[in-house]
Parts: sequence; structure tokens; C-alpha cells
Amino acid sequence: MASRRAPPRPAPPEVDTVIVGAGLSGLTVALALAEAGLSSVIVDRVDPRAAVAGRSDIRTTAISLSSRRMLTVLGAWQAVSDDAEPILDIRVSDAGARRSLHYDHAEVGDEPMGHIVGNGALKASLLDRLAGQGDLVHFAGPGSAAALEVTAGRATLTLEDGRLLSAPLVIAADGRMSRLRALAGIRHTTSDYHQSSIVDTIAHSESHRNMAHERFLPGGPLALLPLSGQRSALVWTERTAVAERIAKLDDAAFSAALEERFGESLGTLTPIGPRRTYPLSLIVAEAIIADRVALVGDAAHAIHPIAGQGFNLGLRDVAALAEVLADSARLGLDVGSLPVLRDYQRRRRFDTMSLVAATDGLTRLFSNDIAPIKAVRRIGLSMVEQVPVLRRAAIRHAMGTLGTLPRLLRGEPV
Repeated sequence: MASRRAPPRPAPPEVDTVIVGAGLSGLTVALALAEAGLSSVIVDRVDPRAAVAGRSDIRTTAISLSSRRMLTVLGAWQAVSDDAEPILDIRVSDAGARRSLHYDHAEVGDEPMGHIVGNGALKASLLDRLAGQGDLVHFAGPGSAAALEVTAGRATLTLEDGRLLSAPLVIAADGRMSRLRALAGIRHTTSDYHQSSIVDTIAHSESHRNMAHERFLPGGPLALLPLSGQRSALVWTERTAVAERIAKLDDAAFSAALEERFGESLGTLTPIGPRRTYPLSLIVAEAIIADRVALVGDAAHAIHPIAGQGFNLGLRDVAALAEVLADSARLGLDVGSLPVLRDYQRRRRFDTMSLVAATDGLTRLFSNDIAPIKAVRRIGLSMVEQVPVLRRAAIRHAMGTLGTLPRLLRGEPV
């Protein structure tokens, strides 16, 4: 007689939230909620521990000052701080222009503008912190969302293997192609940039001195972001067909192409890999809430990496949502109710749309070689360089410290 497979382990029957997606945003929102005493069950298509062990994500992430404060108060920064490289200065240049724009952290204080950290290291730290949260955090195991049903007071998610996950609130943290966003009936707009980013690690013969470089080229921006030692993380954006050809070059030819575009400020540039390409598009959800559903991170907005603010924007979602839910729970309110979710959407609308518009506008302004537009952008760079108040505002924006911030982003418990 053939043996029967044991049924999947059932999810915890009573949790405050179901989180779909175990990427950086999903893990962070689970940790933030646990720190506030709210329980979650997390489900993802893959086992997050296996993904970290497989080192499949070679990307790095720019962590702004406010995001670092948030990760510190959540206890996730301490494990990556020794390997996180600070950004003390940013130099922005336009190909063919003689002048460049220089942002110096010392203009606004003593702390770095941000840090560069490996995605895998940060995910491992978040998982370790979640492992210590006891009954507040559960992993449902690998699974994909198949259906969503909302009834009085609860949302029930049916997985493709038949399992049911139920809670007053379901949080979509499942990325730019969010299945949960579609199941909730939330429409989104998409704009294909017809660009791809080449990601690699570059060794250089000169010290980066903790300066991040962003150079605007006709095909897209080229960024070199400081890593430990004489290394930098490369994010080089080109038209997709061009990016694919460049990425396939051998190391010597790749190095020559990179040096031709970037210049000599870091000396000899040597790719040390691995090298991958990622297609780029703008995706914006028309709403970030639905009946007992909230969106965070790329499920709500996937933006161009031109300013390195994608994950920081997602953390601002997480901080705002965690604060709204924690305050509501302390008042005895239903954390998945429409008034609570509307408060979350209200807090996030202006910040999100402002950054979406800014990054999209910068991408279209700088990703071309049209003479009149080149003249306008060089005038703009010169104005920011010469007007201290504009320059300091831009530095604070990069730090994520402008505006009214949720408690976590101020480095305070949720």
C-alpha cells in the first residue's frame, strides 16, 4: 500500500495579520508588528532561510539615516553594522559636463547620509530577530496565494495547496508583481522604462573615501556605491538591449566599457562579480488598501533605482503601518477595519506620490542626450550646487529626515 503524505502543518488559528511575502519589506513589517505585540503568520513562495543560504540575491541596498534608525530600534541593524559601509558624500555628474554636484554629510550634522548593505546579510539579520519573537511570528512554509475571501471581521487567504490562512488583516509584501494585490482587486499602473540595471561588484585601485557616485549617461544613470575595502557596488542602467550586451562582455572588455563611461576618479576598475541584469519599470498601485488588505513596499510602488530610495520608501510604509496598527490595537480597535486602513493610506499618499513623481521625472530628464534638455538639467545641477538651502534640503531628503516621520524612523519604539 502506498504511503500517504502527511498534511501540511496548519497555520496558527489566531493571529492579528497574515503577511504575504518574506522579502525585506515583509520580514521588517512582521518584526515591527511583533515589537508592538501584534502577531503574524508569514507565507512566501520560497523558504526565506533557503533563499539566504543559496545567496541568490547579489544586490545591495542603500539604507538612509532614518531607515538605519528604524532597523536599529528593531534590533536588526546591529548584526550588519560592521559590514555596512557608510556614505559620507555623494557626487552627482552629468556626462559631458565640466561641473559636478557634491553633497557632504557634514553640512547637516555628524551622521552618515546612509549605508550600503548586502540584501542577503540584512535578510539573515531580520530572520534571526524574528526567530526570537516566540509565538508572535509564525512561518507557514512555502506557498502561493490562490484566493482571497473577506467576511465579517476577517480575511481568509487560500493557498494553492489548499491551506487557509485567516486574520483580521492581510498585508501584501509580495513584490512588484503582487498576487495579493490582484486578488484584492487593486488596480495598478505600469510604465516600462525599456531599461535594465547591470549589478556587479567592482574593485578599484583608488579609495572611494566613502563617497557614492552617480553619473548620468544618455542610456541611464551609472552608480558606484561604497563597500568595505576598495570595492563598490555597481548599478549601471542602460537601454535593455545595450545592458544585455554589456553584461555578457568578458571582464577586460566590461572594465574598459565601465572606465570609458565613469572616468578615472577611482583608478582602475575591475569587476569581481557575480554580474546580473534586472529589467526596470514603474509600478504604482491606485490604492494601498482594500477591504482588510494593506500594501507595503514594491507591492504598493516599484520605482526606478535612480535615487536609491526604493527600499527606504518601503520602510516608510512599514513604519507608518506598524504605528497605525499598534496605536489602534492599544485602543482596542479592529486593526483591519476600514477607518484604520484609511489612516494608513492618508499618511502615505503624499510622500509616496512625491517620490514616485521625482524619480520618474529624473529618469526621463536624464536618460537622453537631447541638447536643450541637457542644458536645462545642467542649469538645475548648478543651482542646487550654488544655493546652500537647496543643497541641504537634498541631503536631508537622501537621509530620509525631511517631514513628519513615524516613531520608528525617528529611532523610537513603535
